[in-house]
Amino acid sequence: STFERKPVAYLTCNGSPPVGDKPSLMTFNEVTTLFHETGHGLQHMLTNIVHGGAAGINGVEWDAVELPSQFMENFCYDVTTMYGAEDGSVPGMAVHYETGEPLPRDLFAKLNEQKTHLAGMVMLRQLYFGALDMHLHHRYDARAEGAPSPFEVQAEVAKKYTIMAPLEEDRFLCAFGHIFAGGYSAGYYSYKWAEVLSADAFAAFEEAGLDNHEEVRAIGRRFRETVLGLGGGRHPSQVYRDFRGRDPSPEALLRHSGL
Repeated sequence: STFERKPVAYLTCNGSPPVGDKPSLMTFNEVTTLFHETGHGLQHMLTNIVHGGAAGINGVEWDAVELPSQFMENFCYDVTTMYGAEDGSVPGMAVHYETGEPLPRDLFAKLNEQKTHLAGMVMLRQLYFGALDMHLHHRYDARAEGAPSPFEVQAEVAKKYTIMAPLEEDRFLCAFGHIFAGGYSAGYYSYKWAEVLSADAFAAFEEAGLDNHEEVRAIGRRFRETVLGLGGGRHPSQVYRDFRGRDPSPEALLRHSGL
């Protein structure tokens, strides 16, 4: 049985090297990346599926595999994670490596503010890329009589999603490696859909109150048994319903984005 062996996950991440007498100190982006990759590791290690091809991250559809990783990033913007529980039961992680002083609250506020900076533009950009990818791979037929060029298709799709139309000589498609050589053909939308899933999943904890440790523990157990535990053993839509009790909603992502 697979359960007779302990799953092992290696998180291989680059980090800032030591400088002089100072130890290796992580930037906020590096911390966020570590939390992100830890989400993948947790789904791998906490699997309840005995068949290797569907255990952990194996066999999980492309548009759901980033759910646990992007979910974990939310904790980097959580007050309790940064500063610890008020009763001292959970230590905070944002402390000065020499003095032990916590991160100033105004700097933490700025970290949260930068998360929503130009969020509308960023979201439109991702929606534009996803729609363009799907149109080219699903609807476009270059062999059809009178078919437009791929660049004309790009210009037409851009009308719906871009604030400023691409220049006539724009050849972005020639460098859009994701959808031609990067494995995201007809799948680029999964970037944004995974954000919808992860934000809505984290909202389950927000709705209970992140300082309500008993309720958070119960929701966390359900998250472990469904999203983290079922891997590719069930369709991700059903796995999500098992956890959330409903289909995902984009409302949490819009709120997290300040929109």
